[in-house]
Amino acid sequence: MTLYQKLANRLREHIQHDFYKSGDKLPSVRQLAQEHGVSISTVQEAYRQLEQELLVEARPKSGYFVCSRKKDNLPSISRPPQRPLEVSQWEEVLNMLMNRSGNKGVQLQHAMPDMKAATLKPLLKTLSDLTKQKPELGLGYADIRGTEELRTQLCRLAVASGCQLHPDDLVVTSGCQEALSVCLRAVTQPGDIIAIESPSFYGSMQAIKAANLKAMEIPTHPETGISLEALELALDQWPIKAIFVTPTCNNPMGYTMPEDKKEQLYRLAQSYDIAIIEDDIYGDISYQFPRPKTIKSFDTDGRVLLCSSFSKTIAPGMRVGWIAPGRYRDKVTHIKYVSSSMCPVLPQLAIAKFIRLGGYAKHIRQMRQNYETHRDHLLSVIKTYFPNDTRVSYPAGSFILWVELNPNIDSMELVKKCREEGVGFAPGPLFSATGKYRNCFRLNFSEQSMEKREWAIKTLAKILKQSMDQTKPININLMAS
Repeated sequence: MTLYQKLANRLREHIQHDFYKSGDKLPSVRQLAQEHGVSISTVQEAYRQLEQELLVEARPKSGYFVCSRKKDNLPSISRPPQRPLEVSQWEEVLNMLMNRSGNKGVQLQHAMPDMKAATLKPLLKTLSDLTKQKPELGLGYADIRGTEELRTQLCRLAVASGCQLHPDDLVVTSGCQEALSVCLRAVTQPGDIIAIESPSFYGSMQAIKAANLKAMEIPTHPETGISLEALELALDQWPIKAIFVTPTCNNPMGYTMPEDKKEQLYRLAQSYDIAIIEDDIYGDISYQFPRPKTIKSFDTDGRVLLCSSFSKTIAPGMRVGWIAPGRYRDKVTHIKYVSSSMCPVLPQLAIAKFIRLGGYAKHIRQMRQNYETHRDHLLSVIKTYFPNDTRVSYPAGSFILWVELNPNIDSMELVKKCREEGVGFAPGPLFSATGKYRNCFRLNFSEQSMEKREWAIKTLAKILKQSMDQTKPININLMAS
């Protein structure tokens, strides 16, 4: 047993025996290093292991704390159909995407970042200056792979996730949705089967549908992610061509897969010689520090296609995403060319400068703190106003969470009633190939003020209570005369 494992075991025992209680601040890295006569890196690795076990959490500029959440009200482990299925639900997804009420009510259905943050002002100024001073840059063709300035900065960012990339390893796309779609087409043929977490982001599901593929939904744990045991059984039984996962700050459940499990998933893909499409769009806004590693960081043979964008960290309207496609680079580049050719140049240059001058790092630090505060507030108000049997995820990052209600509740009917009162959310069936999770929904907690969010939850809870009262069985006294 290594020194960091011994230290981690000691801290784990102290937490389990309530020597350190829920929410308590743990000793600093320097203090533990002095007390145990070990290096600072040893202590950091011990804390990192406990973070992966979800026992402790790092708070920027504050130190390490015992996780304060309760595990008894997490969503159930999903149990999707045990066969590949064609994806449906497009009409429902389109209906939600078109349901934009502007400033009316409180819309919690769209996974939109906080775009009013003051930390974005340097980026907006750079974009404005480029438009005024060098408008010709935005008029002509450019490198199909994306500007070299941006690809260079993306390589710098990738180091934090454990990846060593070269600018030539990257292809810039029009957001992460195009990246995912391009990757699916690069590693499959129509009719192939894709293994995917369940529930899973509706955009991923619709990308599978658009490529004429079938989805093999795999049981997923609300804390640790896709079941590797169930995945291996599926790989033995079906000719699965690729694995599609969002292992860091998952959408919709918010979990981050432990690092050792990410490596096991990669080894499993290796043993079956299939590709992994990794959606890392929320990775930079993980609450953990240091930032969690990607599956791509374990990739030694180029089978992982890493996708991400700035849609969730900066703004979706920038339409700047990217792929690190590994061995599939040439095919990805060709598909990107025939689908949309090059991407607009000015947003790429503005973001590249934003990263290079430190603005992006400052913005991300602020957003992590804000979103974590918003998460804790939303969890608190849900606990206050929702029924006692409600189950809620505990996001390790990002700004979305998953709610599981009583099985008798239909979220598709609930959302119709809530929209009439000015409250929107994303109903559960959108996150499944076949419309499962009817008693579940996803909430966003990034944009609105705490007052507006609390009003929305109280309104939702009121409508939920009315729905539950209507679904209660009627007791008939058969002995009555």
